[in-house]
Amino acid sequence: MNYLPLFFTMKGRRVLIAGGGLQAARKADLMVRAGCLVTIHAPALNEDLAHFMADGKITHVAQPVAATNLNDCFLVVGASEDMAINDDLHALAKTAGIPINVVDRPELCDFILPAVVDRSPLLIAVSSGGAAPLLTRIIKSRFETMIPAAYGRLAEFAGSYRDRVRQTVTKAENRLRFWDRLFDGPIAESLFSGQEDQASALMESFLEDAAKDENTEPEGEVYLVGAGPGDPDLLTFRALRLMQKADVVLYDRLIGDGILNLVRRDAERIYVGKLPKDHIVPQEDISQMLVRLAQEGKRVLRLKGGDPFMFGRGGEEIQALAENGIPFQVIPGVTAANGSAAYAGIPLTHRDHAQSCVFVTGHGKDGKPDLNWDHLTQPRQTVVIYMGLTQLPEIVAGLLAHGARPDIPAAVIENGTRAGQKVTTSPLKDLPEAAKNASSPALVIIGDVVQLRDKLSWFKGETGGEAQKEVGLRPAG
Repeated sequence: MNYLPLFFTMKGRRVLIAGGGLQAARKADLMVRAGCLVTIHAPALNEDLAHFMADGKITHVAQPVAATNLNDCFLVVGASEDMAINDDLHALAKTAGIPINVVDRPELCDFILPAVVDRSPLLIAVSSGGAAPLLTRIIKSRFETMIPAAYGRLAEFAGSYRDRVRQTVTKAENRLRFWDRLFDGPIAESLFSGQEDQASALMESFLEDAAKDENTEPEGEVYLVGAGPGDPDLLTFRALRLMQKADVVLYDRLIGDGILNLVRRDAERIYVGKLPKDHIVPQEDISQMLVRLAQEGKRVLRLKGGDPFMFGRGGEEIQALAENGIPFQVIPGVTAANGSAAYAGIPLTHRDHAQSCVFVTGHGKDGKPDLNWDHLTQPRQTVVIYMGLTQLPEIVAGLLAHGARPDIPAAVIENGTRAGQKVTTSPLKDLPEAAKNASSPALVIIGDVVQLRDKLSWFKGETGGEAQKEVGLRPAG
């Protein structure tokens, strides 16, 4: 993150803008709406700025900016069409220690002015840090259509009750749940439909109920959420909603930062990741931790890579929850097999190549794969192996010893669906050598469907172009 988004109280603060054209007018409009005292330094003003001047919203100074003009300024903006004027203003601002923004010159900016979706008092700021202004405008326009004006009324309504809620609901956890109920319930719906009297009546009823329940411990709950194989865009809407509700999150090493950033910012985070042969937190302890946290009245998010029930040991966790009477929800996720195969352009089934697909784990007891070899070597099927990278030589040897075709196409997909995705393909007999430098997380796919990658991978828009092309020996056929 190159910039820290901040919202400053700007009402009554002095801002100086150099320039009298379109860019200056845009900046002045934003500053005026924020309540700033705006002074424009320019020989002449365009029509928009002239209207501001006539309405008494800005002060106009025709002379160039001098050092004394920066006294008591909180911010400075260089929006002149003359780059030399902007450069001089930048030097003056740096000497005075005042933050400056120079339009279209990111290297001269101490701060940036984002695109703003104004639903006052609710504000949404969007910025690309100057890298892609058009993209910023596109995203802003989408927010404009997605966020109705009524959200501003909802925010104002909530703000008017903030002190009463704090006095009535003294426990922070209970207060958070109270606001959740307000923003995602009948009060919000009443305001959205313009029924403010009904919203006020409901609010009084909510406050009465909250006062009665103040000494009652809140009921805990656990959310087992499949976070998918890595790309945050593959999360479900339900998963995102619960990620924002949770008080505490337990996550493992397969959960990337892009997904963790979507969890409620003030939620407690507990790492329970496990590595092959290095179980930092035993599964039994994780299950008991979920039970304990829920019994404390917390809403607990268990984030699991892929899907909770696809080699995720989610079944063991909900069994412990059920035995202790803990309410829980299970939110499916895109499996590593589905996501990684799709992003690599490998269909798991295909009418001409595979009529079935088998999912197995290569992580066996005592460090040795314990698989049904005869079942895995059947013709016209795809075999997907989770956690098989460490034991890949042994797995390949076992398949070959039980009749698998040595030249059947195979692939290892590292970091599936993520920016660093890498696909290594080769005939099965050569796969251990071709993938000897591969690293976890990785998925192994074996079957004739792998040969379709050449035709289909580019339609999936794989990240990195040529750099993401398959590595290693090409599949037979």
